[in-house]
Amino acid sequence: MKDTIVTARRKKIELITLLVCFVVSNLLHLYAIIAYHAPFTEMITSIFYIIIFTFVLYAFWGILRLCFMEYKHYLKRRT
Repeated sequence: MKDTIVTARRKKIELITLLVCFVVSNLLHLYAIIAYHAPFTEMITSIFYIIIFTFVLYAFWGILRLCFMEYKHYLKRRT
C-alpha cells in the first residue's frame, strides 16, 4: 500500500473550508431567526445544531469536489 502525505498547505485549506462552512451555517441560522422572529438567544442555545449543519455542509462540499475531480480525470483520460 502506498503512503500518502498531507501537506501543511492542504491542512490549512481544509481548515479554512471548514471555517467558511461554519460561517455560512451561522448566517443561515441568523436569517432563520430574523425571518421567524425568534429570540436571539437561540444563536447560543442552538450551537450544536449549527455545528452539525457545518459538518453536513463540509461533507456536501467534499462530495462536490470529489465529483468535479472525477469529471476532470474522465475528460483527461478520454482525450
